[in-house]
Amino acid sequence: MNSTFFIALRFVFGLFLIVFGANKFLHFMPAGQMSEAAMNYFSALMSTNTLYVVAIVEILSGIALLTNKFGALMMIILMTVSVNALLFNAFLEPGSIGLTLVLLILNIVMLYAYKDRYKEILRP
Repeated sequence: MNSTFFIALRFVFGLFLIVFGANKFLHFMPAGQMSEAAMNYFSALMSTNTLYVVAIVEILSGIALLTNKFGALMMIILMTVSVNALLFNAFLEPGSIGLTLVLLILNIVMLYAYKDRYKEILRP
């Protein structure tokens, strides 16, 4: 994963994750209008502090990518966040699925970039 393309992608994706993770704490980007079902779901995530756990995972994943330490592990953990975000947008907010697709695609590309690190755990 040392090609210039993957290094640049790792850097961009790391910044993307840190910014969107930090936004969950600092609320510097305005939230768009949500359906009632989506708002209820978000309220539940916020009242149980689950949204903060997601933010911490995103920030740690971003830092892991920027420092190139534990990136392979964090991409596996981040995949759960990516899939859940995709399901949320697919079923509750289909109009705002764009950034979620970017997150998922970047996550898959980074998993591919780290594929050599997964060979041992995928061996039968």
